[in-house]
Amino acid sequence: MVGEKWSSEIRSFPDEKTGRTVWQLTTTGNNVHLYFTENSFDAQQNAIIFLSDRASGEDRAPHEDPLYDLFRMDLDTGEIVQLTDEARAGTPVHSVTKTPDSRIIVYTAGKRMIRLDTTTGERTVIYEETGNYSVGAPSIARNRRYVAFCRNERVAAGRGPNYAGFRDHYYLVKDGRITLAYLDGSGWFDVYKDTHWVGHFQFCPDDSTLASYCHEGPWNLVTQRIWLLDLVAREARPCFRQTEQDSVGHEFWTQDGHIFFDNRGPGHDGTITSNRTQAVATEVGVNENAMIPYVGLADRRGNVVRRIELPYYCNHYHANPDSTVLVGDDVDDLVLIDISGSVARIEVLCHHGTSWHTQDAHCHPTWSWDGTRILYASDRGGRVNLYLVRP
Repeated sequence: MVGEKWSSEIRSFPDEKTGRTVWQLTTTGNNVHLYFTENSFDAQQNAIIFLSDRASGEDRAPHEDPLYDLFRMDLDTGEIVQLTDEARAGTPVHSVTKTPDSRIIVYTAGKRMIRLDTTTGERTVIYEETGNYSVGAPSIARNRRYVAFCRNERVAAGRGPNYAGFRDHYYLVKDGRITLAYLDGSGWFDVYKDTHWVGHFQFCPDDSTLASYCHEGPWNLVTQRIWLLDLVAREARPCFRQTEQDSVGHEFWTQDGHIFFDNRGPGHDGTITSNRTQAVATEVGVNENAMIPYVGLADRRGNVVRRIELPYYCNHYHANPDSTVLVGDDVDDLVLIDISGSVARIEVLCHHGTSWHTQDAHCHPTWSWDGTRILYASDRGGRVNLYLVRP
């Protein structure tokens, strides 16, 4: 029920590898923070927004499609407050985005996309899918007037743990669209139509007319992953033009307006499974590379302005506010990588112990807006829970 409260579940323990203090924030049900291209942290209050199935009335394992709703946690007191009640209505919350101050949250529930004003409690349906398309994660424009998101034709391919159906979707989807919906619920339209499976739509942090999206699929099969979209001209142009040797992905906008990307080289599909192998390019080990992997920063014209060699394996990276330090989720540990100099320097932050079995169990470590804390997820106890650590 909206407004229901839970007392603090926060406990702390010393990390088994580094001795750093780790705070486990949740213990009830499954609990997942916003995707790493978003940010669960509130930029103005000491709080996070997250998903949990604690109010669903059902006890489901992470791979059994937990019935999620939205919650807010006060990190000073640990108190948790329920913000939505979609799961009991049969339309659990899936993808979520929000403004940095958490005033506006936009989420998908069933075929609807809903705007929630967390100050007034007002809910507005801003989009409802009526065709044969799946609706992707929304992103809110800087001007707070509209959101945009990907829609892809539904195809005869299943989805499941360990990237089941990943390759099939890449080959089968031929109709992908970028759709814009007004936050006041006054309408929507398709901004751009593509001939690929599209995903990872993200608005530029300081320009409401510019965004990025990707051609989704196994990295080693996608020939041009990252695209910049001019929403006024409705034109797309490649960001970092790929060659045959490149396997690129997990792009995100940094706080200072650059696009970060990871390039692992030939044979890497951008996945890791619970068997610690790749899901598609199974002939190449997750730590095997034909070239030295690197990460790059591109400007808003798509030109690479910085390239840093990273001979390590991390599934995701996220940058601190000034893009001098990365946090990455290695196979077993979270690591910090200092990229402020000419040579990257790595150190273990803590042991995450996740299984990698489902997307919810992926750590997706994310810096707070001020760069003082890192939030991540792990199913090390059998259910997905949230953890906080200071760098």
